[in-house]
Amino acid sequence: MAFYENVFIARQDVSTAQVEAMVAQFSEIIKGQGGEVTKTEQWGLRNLSYRIKKNKKGHYVLLNISASGAAIAELERNMRIHEDLLRYLTVRVEALEEGPSAMLLNKGRDDRPDRGDRPRFGDRDRGDRGDRGDRGERRPRFERDDSNSAEAN
Repeated sequence: MAFYENVFIARQDVSTAQVEAMVAQFSEIIKGQGGEVTKTEQWGLRNLSYRIKKNKKGHYVLLNISASGAAIAELERNMRIHEDLLRYLTVRVEALEEGPSAMLLNKGRDDRPDRGDRPRFGDRDRGDRGDRGDRGERRPRFERDDSNSAEAN
């Protein structure tokens, strides 16, 4: 048996109960082929990066699967013809992750450094640029010399 991670996106107008029913249906397909779904995570309704079949949002679900290649082929065949699925992706992995996935780990505001800890734009060290005084005096852009103007002639 090989290990796989399967992520699929269901349409935004599908209810959470219908998403759970799809997960149960796909789990039964894997169990019928002699495999096992070890973990199921519903990531909820999330924004899509771009529209897919006129949908701006989708229900994301992760399945950790221990099954044969034939079981995964049957699962993907059923996902391909399911009308409520927008996209799916199955990846073979060396080992299945224990605990919550990276999507479920909540990085709240307490985990980020305070803005006061970072230097502000004007406070940066500009040691490699040199002193501004060595660049000479600059004149305004549209200031003219009297020698070049038509009035001086």
